[in-house]
Amino acid sequence: MRLVIARCQVDYAGRLTAHLPMATRLLLVKADGSVSVHSDDRAYKPLNWMSPPCWLTEEPGTWTVANKGGEKLVITLEEVLHDSAHELGAEPGLVKDGVEAHLQELLAEHITTLGDGYSLIRREYMTAIGPVDILCRDAVGTTVAVEIKRRGEIDGVEQLTRYLELLNRDPLLAPVHGVFAAQLIKPQARTLAEDRGIRCVTLDYNGLRGIESDEFRLF
Repeated sequence: MRLVIARCQVDYAGRLTAHLPMATRLLLVKADGSVSVHSDDRAYKPLNWMSPPCWLTEEPGTWTVANKGGEKLVITLEEVLHDSAHELGAEPGLVKDGVEAHLQELLAEHITTLGDGYSLIRREYMTAIGPVDILCRDAVGTTVAVEIKRRGEIDGVEQLTRYLELLNRDPLLAPVHGVFAAQLIKPQARTLAEDRGIRCVTLDYNGLRGIESDEFRLF
């Protein structure tokens, strides 16, 4: 990973145009080829970025990041304050917390929670970009990829979208539908998922464990 702190301006040209005026920012270049521009706020979210596959061309005072789609991120450097590279090594992957891991286990055991006729193919179905939480089939035999979160946010929908794009390239699995399952799904995440044809399912953790809810029920 390469970390560069510099006074720079950033111009993006592609499906739309965007401009960041001159200021001091962090430029992050990852081993996967991605380049992102960060400020000292907004938590982890970059101001602008280019996802792989893309390539970086460096010239005196200018970085140009381009992809096959013709999009360009042009970074004009006024002053470089820091430039360092670090080898992070292999990523061991995310270790899920107990509730999320248990949700996956319980849903796999009770896969018909997603609908009558559903059957499990396997948990942690490995792909080139990571494991899909659950791969299953619905009542008519269509393959379904399930992403499970304790709290469903936009990042989880994006993650499932990437899995679906990859899985749908496999003629033995396609077409593959998506289910985004969580104990709580934020409205923005639900809107994005539904816009992409992904079904949202709210999971009752206690219900899956066989514990009755304390809330009053009409039925």
